[in-house]
Amino acid sequence: MSFDIDHYAQTSTRIRWDDLDMSTFETQPLSDDALRCLSYMSDVETHTVCYLRDLLVTPSHADPEVTVFLTMWNLEEYWHGEVLDEVLERHGVPTGPEHTRAVRSGLGWRDRLAPIRQSLLANIIGEDFIATHMAWGAINEWCAHSAYTRLIQSEDHPVLTEILKRIAKQETRHVAFYNSQARDRLLRSKKAQKIARFALSKGWGIVGSTIMPPAEVKHMLTYLYGGEHGLAEVRKIDAKIDALPGQQSLHLVEKELTKYNVHLS
Repeated sequence: MSFDIDHYAQTSTRIRWDDLDMSTFETQPLSDDALRCLSYMSDVETHTVCYLRDLLVTPSHADPEVTVFLTMWNLEEYWHGEVLDEVLERHGVPTGPEHTRAVRSGLGWRDRLAPIRQSLLANIIGEDFIATHMAWGAINEWCAHSAYTRLIQSEDHPVLTEILKRIAKQETRHVAFYNSQARDRLLRSKKAQKIARFALSKGWGIVGSTIMPPAEVKHMLTYLYGGEHGLAEVRKIDAKIDALPGQQSLHLVEKELTKYNVHLS
């Protein structure tokens, strides 16, 4: 079934948390490991607008369905970052504009060149690039949804669980769009399959790894996916990637565990 972009646009909304008792975090604080993961997740969600910047200089900007989705996606991801920031603030963890500014300024010249490099490569490739964008997005959203689910299981906190379930529900719709678009576009073009496979195998990294220090990436992966149960979850994500036309046996997420020396037993 194809994704109904009109329905998505009409029903897209900010996540709500004003009905939740956030003071619960003061009497039932989260673990230090969970707070490190939430800081990671918040920084990634808040950085979405910068990912959008890079995408709007590619052929994706000319597709009306893609741009409608990206508009609503960016709005929803912004509010994900806002609610996670409030949880962090309840624990005395620094957030807000100054923190965000520091994260972005710390990325240096590579971040400033990113939209230029992306624009040149993507526009040389042409419309087939959109399939890579959609496949990349689907994988990132699968990982994000999985990470929120794993954090729910690891922390088992009543208010955090409800917040993350609400975020994951919106992430499910993001997955549906990216996956539908990726499958359709990859099926239509063998060239697109080859381009996507090359880009993913050479350039993809776990969500957040381009903006977060390696130590924080390793901590997040270890806390959420260390051990045999985490490995099983990672292999479920890789199996979903296998189902994308022309993208079999990449083992992208499992390779990230190896790259960051995450113990699997």
